[in-house]
Amino acid sequence: MASDDDARRSVDTLLRILDLGSTEARTREDIFTGSSQPMPTGRIYGGQVLGQSIIAAERTMPEGRIPHSMHGYFLRAGDAAQGLTFAIDRIHDGRSFSTRRAQAYQNGVPIFSMIASFQDENPGIEHAEPMPEGIPDPESLRPDEELADGIDPLTRRLLAERPVDMRHVEGPLLVDAGPEQSAQQAVWMRLRAPFPDDPALHRAALAYLSDMSIQESILRAHGLSWATPGLKVASLDHAMWWHRPGRVDDWLLYVQDSPSARGGRGLARGRVYTRGGDLVASVAQEITVRVPLS
Repeated sequence: MASDDDARRSVDTLLRILDLGSTEARTREDIFTGSSQPMPTGRIYGGQVLGQSIIAAERTMPEGRIPHSMHGYFLRAGDAAQGLTFAIDRIHDGRSFSTRRAQAYQNGVPIFSMIASFQDENPGIEHAEPMPEGIPDPESLRPDEELADGIDPLTRRLLAERPVDMRHVEGPLLVDAGPEQSAQQAVWMRLRAPFPDDPALHRAALAYLSDMSIQESILRAHGLSWATPGLKVASLDHAMWWHRPGRVDDWLLYVQDSPSARGGRGLARGRVYTRGGDLVASVAQEITVRVPLS
């Protein structure tokens, strides 16, 4: 389990990567720069680029207009040893809605492309799918890293350095998928240390967290774990809808399922709830998943 100092450092690293700078370029696009989170794998974590792109796009918004949806494509693997440049195109500003295109670049080529929509807060009809019943409290579950016996050193380092405390209800997929093959799972998650009160930071950090574990309902359906020999997984796209406010330093329940896998691709869906049962966000992601044929 990470010490309090290590937890604080990991969350401060997340704050640093979400603190984008701007350039003096004067084009039809707004240009921002960002640093990368160090990763033992050497590849940029996709949630990092999601969070940074939302921050960059929101920097161009009229006051009070916040994101409600984003749709993005992962185009190339990013180098975690390098920074990024974000180009924001102001596609449309209406009376209530704004649309932005964001592209993240490294070495002059795009690695991620996103379109996001923003809206003023307005009253209206409201309903939400309820949080599933019978989910154990996070305090009754052990953190994933405490259940990580037998994992390789690289994965152990990834768990130790990430800024989030994750607790899988069905147990983590680090080594063993368990006996039950089911295309669904639930994961409690929260940042390891307090986060500033800025709602924009919580929205961006939630995008960061939404890329963690979302692929696993696909793997569980086939009895696969991250340690399956020859397993290759890569995210193709990511969609997210923000419904209600939620704090990423409070416990959030990430309920996930997979409706389909075929042709080397799998689709995963997720719903994020506050501990009190408010539906905060919905997520969808398609991945490539390849396993050696026996």
